[in-house]
Amino acid sequence: MSSHLVLLCPDCFGRRFGPRFLGRVDDSGKLVRDFYKIFNQVITEEIPDGLKLPDSFSQLVAELKNNQYDAKTFAFSLRAMMEKLEREIRESKVSELMNRHFAASSIPKGIHCFSLRLTDEYSSNAYARRQLPSPELLPVLSNNSYHHFVLSTDNILAASVVVTSVVRSSLEPEKVVFHVITDKKTYAGMHSWFALNPVASIIVEVKGIHQFDWLTRENVPVLEAIERHHDFRNYYHGNHIAGANLSNTAPQSFASKLQARSPKYISLLNHLRIYLPELFPDLDKVVFLDDDVVIQRDLSPLWEIDLQGKVNGAIETCKGEDEWVMSKYFKNYFNFSHPLIAKHLDPDECAWAYGMNIFDLRAWRKTNIRETYHFWLKENLKSNLTMWKLGTLPPALIAFKGHVHPIDPSWHMLGLGYQRKTNIENVKRAAVIHYNGQSKPWLEIGFDHLRPFWT
Repeated sequence: MSSHLVLLCPDCFGRRFGPRFLGRVDDSGKLVRDFYKIFNQVITEEIPDGLKLPDSFSQLVAELKNNQYDAKTFAFSLRAMMEKLEREIRESKVSELMNRHFAASSIPKGIHCFSLRLTDEYSSNAYARRQLPSPELLPVLSNNSYHHFVLSTDNILAASVVVTSVVRSSLEPEKVVFHVITDKKTYAGMHSWFALNPVASIIVEVKGIHQFDWLTRENVPVLEAIERHHDFRNYYHGNHIAGANLSNTAPQSFASKLQARSPKYISLLNHLRIYLPELFPDLDKVVFLDDDVVIQRDLSPLWEIDLQGKVNGAIETCKGEDEWVMSKYFKNYFNFSHPLIAKHLDPDECAWAYGMNIFDLRAWRKTNIRETYHFWLKENLKSNLTMWKLGTLPPALIAFKGHVHPIDPSWHMLGLGYQRKTNIENVKRAAVIHYNGQSKPWLEIGFDHLRPFWT
């Protein structure tokens, strides 16, 4: 064992360093045993007050050679240097994670200004306010011979990419109907965009949440509570470091906690899909799309898939090897130390994905999925958000339990907002690619090699 390797090994210190350490004796076995004894002692003791640390490892070795440190002082010095370095690395990583979290949660200036300009256009340009779709096409909005897509978002640019990519990939764009749902503050801008930039052949409807009579406080009381409750608003919008024991928290664990505190998880837009049967009472089947997807293949065959009486056609996410996306079970989402979770759920049950889902609304209306979803949201509120971390998927995993039909994974590829090493050939083959994760393609933190598929 070389002297450098010995110095870096935390279990390899002896009583004194003399001529043997400097290479004049080759009794390496005894040296290792001596190192082990002294460092075993040092690792359990307090580092002496006033211990002056060298600025670098090279300086430490030079001082060792010049001053003839005893082994214990050297061990303390090296241990203190390593602990200091670990703290600095951890603090740097936490700082990076916090910056990424804020970057992912914020709205880039260009997109914000884009929305403001379109909102101004809505107020000053009659053509931007024209009815969508035109009056003669209104019956198509409830015609089940068309392919109905639902998109819920407040990101106008992302909505445009989703709609455009569906049309470009469709073999029969004239059969496509898009129902774009947004919030009140974005409605004018979203309406302006699709009014001023009509997409050839397809029909687009833009509605704000405020325009759905069914979405009242009486029908969504739990979500109102989540959005308005001071403690929960503070949890999602407050100081994410306060109260966190960063010295004992692994960076990956801290990243997971940050993601769980994304403000989008208390947005009604994010929970809206659980109300699709009520929002579209005349439709039999819809495909729901997240706003961070791109469609690369004709999706009309989705309407031909036999869901075998199930409500939700989705890809399963426990069939692959990568840890971020395709190896997810219930144990990855739920706190099984909570007695209610342990009693009702199986930790090894396979999870499935939101983002591209086929919903049979006729079958859905015969179930109590919405009521189950509300029940578990209430229970998580009662337990102070200790039953699960991430917003909308965990209660959906419970509510749709027994109502999910797995579809071929080639329809929906996940993880483009997580993984730097995504296989490009797999991306090219997928019907729908999903930038789930922090690194959205419209952000500066998006992965350069994956952004062109969105651009």
